[in-house]
This record gives sequence, C-alpha cells and structure tokens, in this order.
Amino acid sequence: MHALPVFLRLESRPVLLVGGGTVALRKARFLCRARARVTVVAPAIDPALATLLEQHGGEWLRRRYRRGDLAGRDLVIAATADETVNAAVADEAAARRLPVNVVDTPALCSFTFPAIVDRDPLLVAIGTGGASPVLARAVRRRLETQLPAGFGRLARFLGDCRDRVRAAVSDESARRRLLEQLAEGPIAEQVLAGDEAGAAAAVDALLARGEAPRGEVFLIGAGPGDPDLLTFRALRLLQRGDVILYDRLVGKGILELARRDAELLYVGKRRAEHTVPQDEINRTLVELARQGKCVVRLKGGDPFVFGRGGEEMDELARAGIPFQIVPGITAANAAACYAGIPLTHRDYAQSVRFVTGHTKDGELRHRWEEFQSPTETLVFYMGLVGLPIICEQLVAHGRDPATPVALVEKATSPEQRVITGTLGTMMSVVEAEKPEPPTLIIVGDVVRLAAELGWYSPVEGRVVR
Repeated sequence: MHALPVFLRLESRPVLLVGGGTVALRKARFLCRARARVTVVAPAIDPALATLLEQHGGEWLRRRYRRGDLAGRDLVIAATADETVNAAVADEAAARRLPVNVVDTPALCSFTFPAIVDRDPLLVAIGTGGASPVLARAVRRRLETQLPAGFGRLARFLGDCRDRVRAAVSDESARRRLLEQLAEGPIAEQVLAGDEAGAAAAVDALLARGEAPRGEVFLIGAGPGDPDLLTFRALRLLQRGDVILYDRLVGKGILELARRDAELLYVGKRRAEHTVPQDEINRTLVELARQGKCVVRLKGGDPFVFGRGGEEMDELARAGIPFQIVPGITAANAAACYAGIPLTHRDYAQSVRFVTGHTKDGELRHRWEEFQSPTETLVFYMGLVGLPIICEQLVAHGRDPATPVALVEKATSPEQRVITGTLGTMMSVVEAEKPEPPTLIIVGDVVRLAAELGWYSPVEGRVVR
C-alpha cells in the first residue's frame, strides 16, 4: 500500500490555496463542500472562484505567494502554473510539517486528492497515488453506477439505529451481525425505496422481539487460487465472515480480501497429513454458528468437486444451521483454460470425465476399462503420487501409449507450470521436471492443442506461445 487513505475533518479549519485558475477552482469546490475556511492567494482568480469564496465566506489575497503565508494554516494546496512557486510552497509546507498537495506533481505531495463517489455521509475514495488520475476517475464512474443515490440515506438511517442496537444487544459479534442484516436485508431495501418510516418500525419490532441474530455458514468455492476468479457472491459473503476456515489450496490473495478483523483458522490437509480431521472441521462449523457467528468455509476449487462440501452440508443440515453454498471454478476448468487445453473440442473430444487420482493404501481403485474412449478427456485431481498407476493402468487396459498427457502445476498462480508428455513418456518427464503439488493431470488428444493455441501466463497477464 503506497499511502494510507484517511478522511480529514476540515470544517472551519484554515486552508490555503495558492493559485486562482480553473484547477484551483476544482480544488476549492472540494474544500468548500468539506466546509473548510479557504484562503486563496493569487494575483488574479477565475470569476467562478471569486463567487465561490463569496458564497462560503472565503478570503482572497490579491498578490503572489510569499514565504510565511502558510503560518496558521492546517493544510495547503499549490495549484499554479509556475513550477518555482509550487516548489516553494511545498518546501515551506515541509518545513512547517503541513499536509501539502501540489497539483500534478506527486513527488512534491504529502497527500493526493482521490476520485470521490459522494453519497454523503457515505464516501468512496479512489486513489492511485498520483500515478493515474484518469484511471481513478474511470473506476469512480463504474462505482457511480453501482451505488444508488439512496445509499446516503441508508447510511444516515443506519447511523441513527446504532445507539438503539447497542443498547439492545450487548454481544459485539451479535450486534455486528444484526447491523449487517439491517444494511443488506429487506429493511435496507425499504430505506432505499424511500420508506424510512416503515423501516424504522421494522427495526423497533426486531429489537422488541429480542432475537439474537442466528449464526450462518457459507461454504464458498475459492477457485484454484487466482483471486480474480472469485465470483461476486463469494467476495460479498467472504467479507461478511466473523471466522474463516480455509485449506492449503486457498491463495493468500484471497484471504487478503476478507474483513480485517476476521478470525482465520487454518484447517488444511495434505497427503498423509491431516492438520484438522474432517469430522473436527464439521463440528467446528456447527459450534461457531451456534455462537451466533457468521462462518465462512473457504475451499479450493468448488465445494462439491472433490471438496467434501457435501459432508459439511450434511452436518450443518442435521444440526439445523442455516447455510449457503457458493460454487467456485473447479481446478479442472481453470487449469485447462490457463494451460490452453480445451477439455472438449469438436475434432478431438466430445466428453470429459473428472476422476480422483488420490491413492489409498498405494492403490487407485477405478474401472479402468471405462476410461478407454479416445474421444473422452480424462482429468485426474490430486494425481501426482498416483501418476505411475494412472499411466500404467490406462495403457494396460488399451489406451494408446502415445496419448498426450499434460500436468499443470500450481494452476492460475504466478508459479504455474505446464509439463507435457505421453502416457508412455510422462513418468520420465516428471522425474526430470520434479513438479510439486497441487497438480492436475489431463489425458487426451486435446492436450495437443496447447502447443497451437498457447497458454495463459498469470505473470504476464496474456496468452503466450
């Protein structure tokens, strides 16, 4: 993070604005909206700026900037076309330890102006540290379309509710859950629709019943690792979590999207090393929800594709715990896309089969005779250790040893690697390359297309060949 975003309270605070042109006018409008006491120093000023100062009780010093003008100020902005003057203002501000903004000169700034989405009292600020104001404004335009004007009204309504909720609900976690329900549920919709009286009555009724917010569990598919592959719903629910249980396949970038005060519990497993047994994970989900907490269970890929989400869902259902399932992009789809391998293709494969490659007691118990169609792509999850068995059994049951094989290591991450060979050669290739989990194995003629189509590089952000 290149700078700490903060909101300054400037009401009645003395601010000096050096410069009187159109750029200074834009800055003055921000300052006046924040109810600052603005003084402009400039030999001449834009007529609109003069009118603004008159309307808001500002002052105009009709001369050039002089050293000493910053005395008694709380903040200063230099917005002149003269680089020498701007540098002198920045120098005096540094000597006085005053926050200073020099327009279009990030190197001289101790703070920069963000692009702002104003839904007062809700404010959204977008900054790039002065690197690209154009990009910040583009992001602001997108947010403007997603935040209705009524969000300011909702923010004020929720602010009015806080004291009543605090008095009625003593438990901090339960109180936060209730406020979240008010902010995102049907009561919020009433406020956004303009029915604040009806919403207030609904809040009174809710508090009168004295019902503590019930705990809830979100089983969220975190995808294969790249945070950009999270769904909007996954992101929204992730940021509501009081407690987050995650496994080793969940990328660090995804955990950074969680709420800052959320409790993170690692429950990962790797081959022959179960940090937390599945039964204990199930019990933990139930116990935390019974405490009234919002619990997020983050699972690599999709919860229902070799993710044991079904077992966790069963446990929650038997315990009467409310839960939601959020699908995620499963590793097969993501790894294949990033590797440039279409799992199905009109000329090569008309079906695809997902198969576990996880061995038990050194064996893979599959009906290998069903895996022989040359027009079906096979995808083996967790198959690195079982790769010798996979290659051997497929060939032994009739699959051509020349069938192409791809092993995708750490798919969608900056460390992604695609290793290719055939059923007959793959073991020697893997021996030389020494890949590490997590890996995904793709078997079928579609693998040939990777060389033709290229593969997506997460580091370069483009398809490479």
